[in-house]
Amino acid sequence: MAFAVYILASKRNGTLYIGHTDDLHRRVSEHKAHHFPGFTAKYDVTMLVWFEEHDSREAAFTRERQMKSWRRVWKLELIEHSNPDWRDLFADSELTLESAGSPPSRG
Repeated sequence: MAFAVYILASKRNGTLYIGHTDDLHRRVSEHKAHHFPGFTAKYDVTMLVWFEEHDSREAAFTRERQMKSWRRVWKLELIEHSNPDWRDLFADSELTLESAGSPPSRG
């Protein structure tokens, strides 16, 4: 089973949301459908703009918490590095978890 950390955006350089899941397709589908009331539904944060795979739930959780403490500019740089056009990766059937990649981690 693969675990993922992901970033959703409302639009290019818009509102960002960072989360982690054990089923990226299901979770992003839930965000897009506004399945749960809350931050992503309120601000229409539904574009999957970045994600990375982890071997364990604990690793994904740790990475999510680390990234949530980052400055916004670092998050934007991470997205721009692998997705400079801010495509909605959910709609891109060619992408796999392995292809999302990321530049060196920030502390």
